[in-house]
Amino acid sequence: MDKIKIILSGGGTGGHIYPAVAVAEALQRRLGDGVELLFVGAEGKMEMEKIPALGYRIEGLPVAGLQRRLTARNLSLPFKVAASLRKARRVIRSFGADVVVGFGGYASAPVLWSAQRMGIPTLIQEQNSYAGVTNKLLASRARRICVAYEGMERFFPKERIVMTGNPLRGRFAEGADPAARKAEALAYFGLEADKPVVLVVGGSLGTRTLNNMMKANVERITAEGRLQVIWQTGKFYEREMTEFMQGRSSEGIWRGAFIDRMDLAYAAADVVVGRSGAGTVSELCLIGKPAIFVPSPNVAEDHQTKNALALVEKGAALLVRDGEAVSGLFPVVDALLADPERMRRMAANIRVLGIADSAERIVDEIVAVVRKN
Repeated sequence: MDKIKIILSGGGTGGHIYPAVAVAEALQRRLGDGVELLFVGAEGKMEMEKIPALGYRIEGLPVAGLQRRLTARNLSLPFKVAASLRKARRVIRSFGADVVVGFGGYASAPVLWSAQRMGIPTLIQEQNSYAGVTNKLLASRARRICVAYEGMERFFPKERIVMTGNPLRGRFAEGADPAARKAEALAYFGLEADKPVVLVVGGSLGTRTLNNMMKANVERITAEGRLQVIWQTGKFYEREMTEFMQGRSSEGIWRGAFIDRMDLAYAAADVVVGRSGAGTVSELCLIGKPAIFVPSPNVAEDHQTKNALALVEKGAALLVRDGEAVSGLFPVVDALLADPERMRRMAANIRVLGIADSAERIVDEIVAVVRKN
């Protein structure tokens, strides 16, 4: 039997790239040598480095996103779109794609648009509770639309929606004894077993609001000694936070630019504080920990707030607005830690929403579409 040839497209941010990689890994587990994969992204964006580093082929298109203000870059956009469509058709034809799978972001638009007009079946995967512009434009001709939230018929044809969840890389210690795992995690971060742990994480680059919130509360945390914190500052803010902490106590605080073992950070945490990007929300649903979301106000269509509210409405998380977080977040943390029953309810409610086999579900849909074509 000939190999199934699949193009995976999406990029610009890790939120679009890593779900695609998780599906690629699942395709290889399922089909082995029976599948050939090609990624398509945007020239100059992070996928052009990240994807080859993981051992996959990638083609870059000269496409660019629309800027919110009038710029020379916007004036050149029609030319880049036209060039991207021409190159996308060449890539699809030379690769001989059987199916094209899009994961959102403007990088995926030219290749999916071209595939649909060449009669090649397409699937799209929407990570957020509020659909992105690219996926909304492509949905009318997509064979399947894989989603992670209920109510997505607001954006997509209901009969083609499949609930798959968001594909994640890593296993988060499935099946491990929770008590043993927490003991290992506390030892890894050098924390004590008799005090609650709050994980504050703002992504690999960091989040100014969460770092400012920690700066405002560090001295109280260390002086009172009632709780412990795992604080990921992000690489962008590492020097600033290191300079701030000079001469200050860090008793009970683990601080680092990046957390290499997020599985252990989650295992150690009693409460998680972070942004509400699709990947973070999906991880927290799997690990089942009480979460306080501080949605970023700087994302398209405010989708992080919508992601967070989808869980808040189910009693599965709390939300603190970005503008209120520096002074208002730790009182919410304190109140939650003082209410163990509420923490148990939140953990149970968020765990119900987790889909551990999301990547495999998407592979099911890809294979079904190829066999029907």
